[in-house]
Amino acid sequence: MRDPRSDDARVALLDELDRYEASDAREREMAARVRAFVAANADCFERSLTIGHVTGSAWIVTRERDAALLVHHRKLGIWVQPGGHADGESDVRAVARREAIEETGVEALEGASTGIYDIDVHAIAARPGEPAHEHFDLRFAFFAERSSIPVVSEESHAVAWIAFADIEKYRIDESVRRLVRKTALLG
Repeated sequence: MRDPRSDDARVALLDELDRYEASDAREREMAARVRAFVAANADCFERSLTIGHVTGSAWIVTRERDAALLVHHRKLGIWVQPGGHADGESDVRAVARREAIEETGVEALEGASTGIYDIDVHAIAARPGEPAHEHFDLRFAFFAERSSIPVVSEESHAVAWIAFADIEKYRIDESVRRLVRKTALLG
């Protein structure tokens, strides 16, 4: 028998996705994909769903909106925002906050947006014991003080505040570039 709390959590997330305002056509398409995925899969928050699962990420920026706290991901080999698996947790904002603290050591995070800040769907390549699948990533924005000193977790090679003026010197993907572009609209 399914846990009715899971259904309630999915309905709440679907409502939040309905209110989400995408920044462009590509993000609208990704939001539609996430919505369809959540609607179709009662276990969308579980890593055991082998076709994919909901993940939560934190876009952590300074109040001046001139730098972001990024991690150099050990498996991916690129600079990304902290985030990870929901592992059954249906409060994806809480997932994003938890993952940010685990991956950066920075605990003083203040919400910078009231809802989902960004949406991305990306493929994860097959690894030993894990089939190829998709991450339906919901991203939430947070402010932190640049004086906050990050700590590297075992999931990363490095963690650093990266100034937006220098961002192209780092190996990043288009979704991080989109996050940078959207930062001026925060708050």
